[in-house]
Amino acid sequence: MFKRVNVLLGTNYSMHDLRHTAALRMSRDESLTMRDVQTILGHAHLSTTADVYLVEDEAEVIRRVRQHLAAREQRVQQSAPPPAAAGYDAGDLSVLFGGTPQ
Repeated sequence: MFKRVNVLLGTNYSMHDLRHTAALRMSRDESLTMRDVQTILGHAHLSTTADVYLVEDEAEVIRRVRQHLAAREQRVQQSAPPPAAAGYDAGDLSVLFGGTPQ
């Protein structure tokens, strides 16, 4: 089958190319860990899997970091600090935990 497809497409893909493509796609799947990919590929060491298949597209990394920071900011904005317990000054607690003096 591969020979016929290669002739039709004018390519020379191999089973190793198919394995590499599948591994690369698995490594980019957020529902799979690199440990999962290592097990599927049969690599003895995680570093073998990571060194070969953990190739990150810079734009994708930036997108994920922005998404993470936006979600974190939203969580911070949605969570109001609990009221200060009796005997504690709310202004002092705010400064202590990274807020600004009131």
